[in-house]
Amino acid sequence: MPFAEGYVLPVDKPLGWTSSDVVRKVKVLLRRLGHRKIKIGHAGTLDPLATGVLLVCIGRATKRAEELQAERKEYLAGLELGATTPSFDREHSVDRTYPFEHITRESVEEALRGMEGEQWQLPPVYSAKMIDGKRAYEYARGDEVQMRRALVRIYEMRIEEFEPPRLAIRIRCSKGTYIRSIARDLGERLGSGAYLTSLRRTRSGACSLEDTYSLAEIERILGNRPGVGNDDAPAG
Repeated sequence: MPFAEGYVLPVDKPLGWTSSDVVRKVKVLLRRLGHRKIKIGHAGTLDPLATGVLLVCIGRATKRAEELQAERKEYLAGLELGATTPSFDREHSVDRTYPFEHITRESVEEALRGMEGEQWQLPPVYSAKMIDGKRAYEYARGDEVQMRRALVRIYEMRIEEFEPPRLAIRIRCSKGTYIRSIARDLGERLGSGAYLTSLRRTRSGACSLEDTYSLAEIERILGNRPGVGNDDAPAG
């Protein structure tokens, strides 16, 4: 496979790995095949607590990273109603609890409809968003930080599961959307609290979960035998 000519490898990012961890893993495997100076990057960061579609750009395909990152995304998000955390997800412990018994499926559907469309979203303080040359989470560890709202678009949100206090929603949105912020905002709209308990990116542009390879599959294809040929490389 002529990786240097450009190849987009769709990976199912595992839980606990950063997007950069995945890139480093693929780079190690390609170096074993003799591609020691090849460029590798990714299109669209996923948090360590998120899983799903991560597009790894190899060789000349790294020039397409911004183009691929700009495409629509789809997520399946699990939420816990009636509580909040400082990071809006499971990275930090619950800091406040709220009543949630008044929340109905109908009230959630109404709140989700009201959140669709173009909006200026406030990112979480505990995020990798760059502010004056530093990551936001670096400020959150001690320094004051003023988060800047970013323009995003929510195309569609629908309920997949409703068993209070657990809620699962499918979200189709633009690049740069923080699903953790959607959880926070939804909790406020419902007169309660909410935080993200799970997140799986199910689609990035034209690529869906069905198109992805696990890291184990990639290692088996690329890592076991030096000099792997076209027939053994993932189809793209």
